[in-house]
Amino acid sequence: MTATKRLVTGLSGLLLVVAACGGSNGTQPPGGVADSAAPAPSAAAVSGSIKYVMWDANQLPGYKACADAFQAKFPGTTISVESLGWDDYWNGITTGLVSGTAPDVFTDHLNKYPEYAFKDQLVDLNPYAQRDGVQTDVYFPGLADLWVTPDGKRYGLPKDWDTVAFFYNGQMIADAGVDPSSLSSLTWNPVDGGTFEKLAAKLTIDANDVRGDEPGFDKTKIKVYGLGNNGAGAVGQIEYSYFVLSDGFNYTDKPVWGTHYNYDDPKYIAFFKWYRGMIEKGFTPGVKERTGVNYEDTFGAGKYAMESNGSWNIGSMIKRDVPKLGMFPTPIGPSGKSVSIFNGLADSIPKTTKNPELAWQWVKFMASTDCQDIVADKGVVFPAIQTSADKKFAQYKAQGIDVTAFTGHVTDNTTSLFPITDHASDVSAIMQPVLDQVLLGEVDPATALPDANTQVNALFTP
Repeated sequence: MTATKRLVTGLSGLLLVVAACGGSNGTQPPGGVADSAAPAPSAAAVSGSIKYVMWDANQLPGYKACADAFQAKFPGTTISVESLGWDDYWNGITTGLVSGTAPDVFTDHLNKYPEYAFKDQLVDLNPYAQRDGVQTDVYFPGLADLWVTPDGKRYGLPKDWDTVAFFYNGQMIADAGVDPSSLSSLTWNPVDGGTFEKLAAKLTIDANDVRGDEPGFDKTKIKVYGLGNNGAGAVGQIEYSYFVLSDGFNYTDKPVWGTHYNYDDPKYIAFFKWYRGMIEKGFTPGVKERTGVNYEDTFGAGKYAMESNGSWNIGSMIKRDVPKLGMFPTPIGPSGKSVSIFNGLADSIPKTTKNPELAWQWVKFMASTDCQDIVADKGVVFPAIQTSADKKFAQYKAQGIDVTAFTGHVTDNTTSLFPITDHASDVSAIMQPVLDQVLLGEVDPATALPDANTQVNALFTP
């Protein structure tokens, strides 16, 4: 079986549940929705200018190249491609959807789009897709279904997918006398941290060059943290999700469209007790130490020996010239598995767009082989279309870059879907300050997390 077939098989198993989950929007976007019975307009009939916004600056070159190709295909059109930082990005989208200043098309997220969809702020793409005969079977099986709400409306066509794994500084690994081949079988548990915590301790170095597992280690003066820390959010995709998921934790009551969160689960609470202990031991930075510090830059500067991150950052990490940069899968937890969240992005059209036809044609183009082959060549993400992903994997192989730490989660079917629910912004607003307080040692996770969970689930009470 080829690597691609194994990836497809693994992803199919993950996403089969989505097929069981499921019309037209209550109000039409300016200019009206597409008539599924009408023919698609000719290239000459598509004109005008639109604004497209994303949050990942690393992907700008790829999508600007896609915009050039699109404009050549549709003369008389202009696609403005812009990028904003993560927080500014979502604040701008949320405000713009209300004020009418949102871009014509924006990169959307599985955790974000349900809230906009249920507020009737996005264009249902199904009439356009049906009119133009768009086929969704070109994507990894089930991926397109993640963008369909329970009432059958579609708010995106897949553009990529991603998983989480670890990057490490190979020189630091060597200096610590650690065999890189052992990293793929690290274990973790919330009681003593397993071999993962032992590794983090060994890789941590204080100002006097004493390691975290050696006598005389000074946890108050750290030169190199064994484990990088980017905080803890409501999901903690790259920060901690793989720990709790590998212990059998589930964020919600259902894999897709859940209406009850489980932040009061003893497994979730036990993880944060252990995680806070890692901070107290000096093996990973605390809230104050990491505030205002760029996560990837700090790793690149040699201040972290290892850090978890998403597959979309592979290219960025390679460019940082980290000595003997390597990758390894997330640690094996009490469930006996190494687990990663599976996520995928798509593009959505706000109802405020003044040019819905051009916006749709651009969304359709970005979800096509023409654009995803370009994106694959730029080396940033794993494209959603199988043939484009093949080209990305072949490119990495030709460069001698082993990305199986990321793809192996799909191959082995050890992934968990990103929570897809309503009220994502409110969930985050409740959980973020509580989790910060937990990591600061200001509150007891055994009481603070259940209390926060009660507030979260009240959001779903009719």
